[in-house]
Amino acid sequence: QVQLVESGGGLVQAGDSLRLSCTASGRTLSSAAVGWFRQAPGKERQFVAAISSINRDIYTSSVKGRFSVSRDNAKNTVYLQMSTLLPDDTAVYYCAARWGSISTLGNDYHYWGQGTQVTVSS
Repeated sequence: QVQLVESGGGLVQAGDSLRLSCTASGRTLSSAAVGWFRQAPGKERQFVAAISSINRDIYTSSVKGRFSVSRDNAKNTVYLQMSTLLPDDTAVYYCAARWGSISTLGNDYHYWGQGTQVTVSS
């Protein structure tokens, strides 16, 4: 059974930085594509970023240049480094994993974490 646990969310001010972590148990993430998604109140889930098993990364346009995804295989963890945060970044952030090619589509991912809240005040 694969479990993903996100951590690192919190309340910050606009312009601040946060690093989210997604740690897996039950299977190694080194061969997985891991995506980050977010959902703000009243809005649909949105793709944010993803990293492939060979460390190719992709981002939605609104976070390019501000967010960076990386992995530490020794810790079985994928990170989402978020900088220059904006109030529009406020959402619950989820990580998801799939043992296949990288994807921006939530339905392509097999396993999901429980989410971590990120709140950015203006």
